[in-house]
Amino acid sequence: MRVIDPELLLRAYSIGVFPMADSRSAGDVFWVEPRRRAIIPIHGFRLSRSLRRTLKAGTFEVSRDTAFSEVVRRCAERDETWINAEIEASYNELHRLGHAHSVECRREGRLVGGLYGVRLGAAFFGESMFSSERDASKIALAWLVARLKVGGFALLDCQFMTDHLRSLGAVEIEQKDYLSSLSAALGEGWPVGAGGAAGAAGRPAPGAGEFGALDRLLSADPARTVDSPASGCVIAQLLGQTS
Repeated sequence: MRVIDPELLLRAYSIGVFPMADSRSAGDVFWVEPRRRAIIPIHGFRLSRSLRRTLKAGTFEVSRDTAFSEVVRRCAERDETWINAEIEASYNELHRLGHAHSVECRREGRLVGGLYGVRLGAAFFGESMFSSERDASKIALAWLVARLKVGGFALLDCQFMTDHLRSLGAVEIEQKDYLSSLSAALGEGWPVGAGGAAGAAGRPAPGAGEFGALDRLLSADPARTVDSPASGCVIAQLLGQTS
């Protein structure tokens, strides 16, 4: 199976470009640089009252990086998708190297929603999400935003605007403004080469966002586990805003 070179893929993200395919069965990938970009401001996630209630109820068991390849596969199983076999294999390789992450939602042990994306510096590039139960992908996104907020991230890239993302606080900006935000999130002279943006072992470079900071926050209280209502209450408190 062909795999996009990980260093090439990370360099592409560092200049605002990402790969897509025409369909699941497509044999080739192409590079995309949208003229307008959808982002969710880290401090501007729109937490509705109903979603807040679902978070606080602990309806879903939420985890991270426990089923990355399955999340990518489920995202690719739609009737229309841009994730072909090469893209799927490439992001699995990025995950193996510590540059890509997933957030999973389960109910009674069954994977019912999730998302995945790429981490680079203080930027997170959301790639795709899926949901087989109401609100599962929204809960995954809420946990991701809280994770990025606690971890000191500066940019959450959503690529293209959708009504679903707009309802959660996403805004659309011009490419030049996106590149300015991306540059600030990566920092001056961001070292993508020579071992990769986070090193071969996935360790963050100086100034990078800390994807695991939320885990430390939750584990500081023995009463909290990732699937407990107490943790959902913390996430709701971190996100704050309601609509």
